[in-house]
Amino acid sequence: MIGILVELLLSWLILWMFDKSNLSVLGFKITTNQSLNFIFGFLGASLFCVLYYFSYSVYAANSITVNKQFTFIQFLHSFWWVLSSVLFEELIFRGALLYILIKKFGIKYACIASAIAFGIYHWFSFGVIGNPASMLVVFIMTGIWGLMYAFAYAKTKSLYLPIGLHLGWNLIHIAVFSKGPLGHQFLIVSDKKLEGIESLIFFILQIIVLPVVTYLCLKKNKQNPDKLKQIQNSSIN
Repeated sequence: MIGILVELLLSWLILWMFDKSNLSVLGFKITTNQSLNFIFGFLGASLFCVLYYFSYSVYAANSITVNKQFTFIQFLHSFWWVLSSVLFEELIFRGALLYILIKKFGIKYACIASAIAFGIYHWFSFGVIGNPASMLVVFIMTGIWGLMYAFAYAKTKSLYLPIGLHLGWNLIHIAVFSKGPLGHQFLIVSDKKLEGIESLIFFILQIIVLPVVTYLCLKKNKQNPDKLKQIQNSSIN
C-alpha cells in the first residue's frame, strides 16, 4: 500500500511538472461508463482465463482438484496481493507517463512504448534474464497484453478498464488455478505439458484472443476518440 501511495504522489508530481494537470486525468472518477468498463474487463478476462485453463487441462489430461485447505481468509490475502500488484503495475505503465506520451506522440506510439516497457519489466519480475528463449516468450506474451492494457486506457481515458482486465486474469490465474508465486490456492492442477503444434496453438490463443476481443470492442466506441482529440488539443492551447 505504501508503494502505491508513493506512486500516486510521483504521478501527481509528474503530471504537474510536465502537463500542469493532476491525477483526475487518469480517470479515477467513478461514473456509470467507467464502472461498466471495469466490470466488462474483469468478467471478460476472468471468463477467458477459466476457459483457457480448463481447455488446456482437458487436452493435456491434467487433473484438477479443489484444495480443501484453502480458506476464505487465504483468498482475501491472495486477492489483496494480486490487487496490489495490479495497481502497482497499472500506475507505472498505464498512468501518468502513458498519459503524457499520448499527448506528445499520439496513441499508437505511446501504447507501443508502454507495451515494450511492460514486456521488459517482466524479464525481471519473472526472473528470466539470461535465458534468451524465455525472455522472448515473456516479452511477446506480456508485451501484447501490455499493448491491450495501454490501448484500453487510451480509448477510455481511465484506468478502470485496464485494471479490470489485468485483475480478472491475474486473480483467476494465481488465486484460482495456482499459476503464480503464491503456491497452492483454490485449485490444484497437475503439471502435464502439451508439446508440438498443440502447445503452440494454446500459446497463441492465450496471448491474442482477449487482446483481439478487447480491441474490437473498443474500436466500436465512437465517443472516446473525440474526447482524446480534445485532451490532445488542450495541450496546444
